[in-house]
This record gives sequence, C-alpha cells and structure tokens, in this order.
Amino acid sequence: MLKEKGLKVTNQRLLVLEVLAEHRDQHMTAEDIYDLVKEDYPEIGLATIYRTLQLLLKMQLVDRINLDDGCVRYEIGDLFEGEIKHHHHHLICKTCGRVFPFRDDLLDGLERHIEQATGFHVLDHELKFYGQCRECMKKENNGCV
Repeated sequence: MLKEKGLKVTNQRLLVLEVLAEHRDQHMTAEDIYDLVKEDYPEIGLATIYRTLQLLLKMQLVDRINLDDGCVRYEIGDLFEGEIKHHHHHLICKTCGRVFPFRDDLLDGLERHIEQATGFHVLDHELKFYGQCRECMKKENNGCV
C-alpha cells in the first residue's frame, strides 16, 4: 500500500504499521508505539515516530482519534484493511476508562437523509458513546445487597 501511494517502504513505516496492526483496537499513543518499535529498532527516535504517524495519517493508512482523555491516539485505518467505509465507533466506560470498538455502522440511513434533505454529502463521521461497561456494572451490582 505504501508503494501504491508513491511512498518509499522504510523500516520505520513498516514497524509503525506492524505495531498498529498487531495491537488493533488498542488506541495507542505515539509514545506507546515508540516503546514497542524501540524493542526491535532501538536507534529510532520519538520524533521519527511522530513524523511517520503524520505521513501515514495523511495517506489514510492510520486514523487519529481523540477519546477525551487528553491524549492523541492512533489506530490502523480502515483503508489499510481494504475497506473504504466509515471508521468504527467507540464505547467509552466512564467508570474504568476502557474503550471498546463498535463496528456496526447504523447511520447510513441518516447520512442518506441528510444528503436528500440538504444536499450535503457526508464523507465520514465519528461517534463516541459514554456509559458503563459490563464488568463495571457487575461490580457495582454485586456491591448492592
């Protein structure tokens, strides 16, 4: 895919993509990626990771997400997986902070309605649901007598 987009295939780019592919749905920071890449490529610098992520983001091979925790996070892009669909959505537990991916996209009808009603063509959207995960609900309910 890098070659198809006119980019050189470098160790740094491959390692960043490999780390993100191996840690799918973990929503990693640049520092998380750096720590894992550094294990196999100790001479790499954090600045190189940031530059690589910016390039891969521009090429739509990775996605940047904001989970409202003050950190910019990255994940392998849907385009990398061969899909040109919307990003998946995120379920964020307000109790433990865990983030769960939700892949069903139920907004296609809404997007069609928006386009028909306004002429605005939706290219993408991002949706976050805040609530409580199953484990936290169980802990809370087990504490009740």
